[in-house]
Amino acid sequence: MSTFNVNLLIPFPSSREAEIVYQVLRVDAEPSRSISKSLKLDNNLLQIEISGTEERKVRVAVTSFFDSIILVTKTLQLFGPPVSNYDYY
Repeated sequence: MSTFNVNLLIPFPSSREAEIVYQVLRVDAEPSRSISKSLKLDNNLLQIEISGTEERKVRVAVTSFFDSIILVTKTLQLFGPPVSNYDYY
């Protein structure tokens, strides 16, 4: 049985923005056992690997991931650039 892999490198304007996106997206586990998703953070680059044994499920996982990343980046744009530390409390 073949394994289908999708590897993505997504750059962000700053390492802080990449970290926020990473922290938000890493908690979402794939619901299907035939799909695996790996996220890694390297400065301002988010590295994603999605793999699975069924081509259709990999396509759906990639589409879902892009929907999530678009939502997170639009939210970051809406609320402005992130601050480097939190001293609000």
